[in-house]
Amino acid sequence: MAKFLVTGGAGFIGGNFLHIMVNRYPNDQYVCIDALTYAGNMETLEPIMNKPNFKFVHEDITNREAVYKLFEEEHFDYVINFAAESHVDRSIENPEVFLKTNILGTQVLMDACRKYGIKRYHQVSTDEVYGDLPLDRPDLFFHEDTPIHTSSPYSASKASADLLVLAYHRTFHLPVTISRCSNNYGPYHFPEKLIPLMIQKALRNEKLPVYGNGLNVRDWLYVGDHCNAIDLIVRKGRDGEVYNIGGHNEKTNLEVVKTILKALGKPESLIEYVKDRPGHDLRYAMDPTKIETELGWKPEHNFDTGIVATIKWNLENQEWLKHVESGEYQNWMKRHY
Repeated sequence: MAKFLVTGGAGFIGGNFLHIMVNRYPNDQYVCIDALTYAGNMETLEPIMNKPNFKFVHEDITNREAVYKLFEEEHFDYVINFAAESHVDRSIENPEVFLKTNILGTQVLMDACRKYGIKRYHQVSTDEVYGDLPLDRPDLFFHEDTPIHTSSPYSASKASADLLVLAYHRTFHLPVTISRCSNNYGPYHFPEKLIPLMIQKALRNEKLPVYGNGLNVRDWLYVGDHCNAIDLIVRKGRDGEVYNIGGHNEKTNLEVVKTILKALGKPESLIEYVKDRPGHDLRYAMDPTKIETELGWKPEHNFDTGIVATIKWNLENQEWLKHVESGEYQNWMKRHY
């Protein structure tokens, strides 16, 4: 039996990770800590709240005293840090909160790991730390040794955290791993992000805003496949290593939007091109050879199967989505405590 601290578990990827792992490993214990900022949603965790191997703690990872107290009480074996402010547009409007959570929060967690001891600290990062690739070079991919070259306050904060994690490994011999993933999609995705936003707008026959010419390329990874990769890295990865996780599913933003419209039987006339955002990266593409060869990971979904599953989930969970859009989800704590 092992005990895991999962930070940011009320968010999109962390929530999916907990759904899978709490049920996959009933003998392991999972403690979730989340500050419940705007992207933290307790309704995401409702299906596992009463599981005997799950516990929720409402706290901010930047609160050193509270984090140390939790470590002292729980005696964690593993720490997996999903907690992050992650929306690029929001980071352009207000960089400070991104630096606080993504960098200082990471430091507090690792200091606690050093003080109380753990088997591994795992940092969940992003492909955005590498910057972008040119659209006319489809032969180029991000590798684990690709130089960091950030474009937004968000990606700069994540890159800073990655460097801090590796520094703690080298200086203090803290057992760490880092994963950098491509764009995720799937259930419980906050509807400000591209895929759930476009699904909701299409269902309401509203205009679908596409930045610039829509030709920016992303490598799409189904969230369940990402969670399986993290599970492998935490349990079997090598200390001090970075692992890229990619879906082999490069699509332009325009292709993604058209795929959604077609699946929902909606006309492409709903597409509306809008002013591009500042510093918009052209192309992300990951080379996941390292995790595939070392740990045997392969994604179970391609984009065609993943987008069908995602649209189906969105259609079947309109109440969850409407609570997010209305802000009702933020009243969960008041309703239950």
